Amino acid sequence: MEGLKVSDANLVVYVHPSKATKVPQAILRELSSLLFKFSEIFDGVVLAYDVNIQNKTAKILPGIYPYFGVRLKAKLLLLSPKPDMLLEGKVVKLTKESIHVIVLGFSSATITEEDIREEFTYKLKHGQEVFASTSHKRHVIKVGDMIRFLVKSLDEEILHISGSLIPAQTGSIRWLDKHVEEGSQPERSTKKRRERDRGREMQEDYTGLVSEGAFSLSNDHRPKKSKRRRTVEP
Repeated sequence: MEGLKVSDANLVVYVHPSKATKVPQAILRELSSLLFKFSEIFDGVVLAYDVNIQNKTAKILPGIYPYFGVRLKAKLLLLSPKPDMLLEGKVVKLTKESIHVIVLGFSSATITEEDIREEFTYKLKHGQEVFASTSHKRHVIKVGDMIRFLVKSLDEEILHISGSLIPAQTGSIRWLDKHVEEGSQPERSTKKRRERDRGREMQEDYTGLVSEGAFSLSNDHRPKKSKRRRTVEP
């Protein structure tokens, strides 16, 4: 899946002097507050980390409360969706006017009727709501399916994605992958194929980090106050 990237960063976390005897716990508590939020510094949503404390010394900052800065080196897993990227997600709801998707278990996406290509028609099949292709009988999208869709825009505050199923390379992943292998649908390119494989590996790494509870983030200066709302437009 596109939109996933790994970033190497040299970071500093500022710790309150009252936490001097419990620095590791203080670092994790401070950094975990930035998880699953859009970071303007790293231009993406922080999903997970692998962090190492550079040394045991820290720089004490002057002031009423002399915070001290702990230097870290971290490898960050980020989700950074941009317009025209292909993302993958699980369908959680279908209506006649829209398809609702969850990406990586936390970010919502909506594909409205005008962004669903004409070959897909809404219907009830065996009592279940589906979008079925009129061009390919077995190409069906229903609740619980994994789909591939194009990013139109991202609301960075609420992490909501506006998506599209207009391009031919979008739709049910199971159907797309099967027909790509059979050669009935052209591949975007060998490079894109490698990117998808790499993205899936990063998703597996992300799942492992989540299960271990290893989360964190910081930056080389005091945290900045992000803009309240910003939307990425094509």
